[in-house]
Amino acid sequence: MNVNKIRAFCRPFRIVIGLALIGYGVYSGNQWFYLGVIPLIAGLSNFCPLCIITKKCDIEAK
Repeated sequence: MNVNKIRAFCRPFRIVIGLALIGYGVYSGNQWFYLGVIPLIAGLSNFCPLCIITKKCDIEAK
């Protein structure tokens, strides 16, 4: 299993969600929203931590 392969929609979705959570954390002052760093790093590094657990993000080589 190659966990570095993320479906085409997952990577930009994680980057947007991460930036949105961080932005809302800065706006609201609630430090819990800084956990948006996790999906942001996952999207930027093209690594899916949930792929290890669920094994659903792996793209089959054709």
